[in-house]
Amino acid sequence: EVHLVESGGALVQTGGSLRLACAASGFTFDDSAIGWFRQAPGKEREGVSCITPRDGRAYYADSVKGRFTISKDNAKNTVYLQMSSLKPKDMAAYYCAAVTASNKIGTNWPYRWALEYLYDYWGQGTQVSVSA
Repeated sequence: EVHLVESGGALVQTGGSLRLACAASGFTFDDSAIGWFRQAPGKEREGVSCITPRDGRAYYADSVKGRFTISKDNAKNTVYLQMSSLKPKDMAAYYCAAVTASNKIGTNWPYRWALEYLYDYWGQGTQVSVSA
């Protein structure tokens, strides 16, 4: 059974930092892609970042480039999202999601990683709140 468990959400001040973690189990981590998405109240869910654990390639939304860093620990089957210089607009519920069918992760993945429908499993989310 696949499990994705997010942790690390909290209330921080503008300019602060947080590290989110996504612990994965029930599938072959190395052959997957793990993405972070977020959804603010009244807004659509959007892709934030993604990593492919086998080669460590990382992808970011323009809105977070230079502020967020995604990383992975293959031994722990865990993906992290280090968030720095947080802004009120970063406040949202953050979800990790996994693509477990490796045939979806092809040469076009850099252009497709933020497409929600490609992800097979989702976590329950963790709340990030940023005070002005």
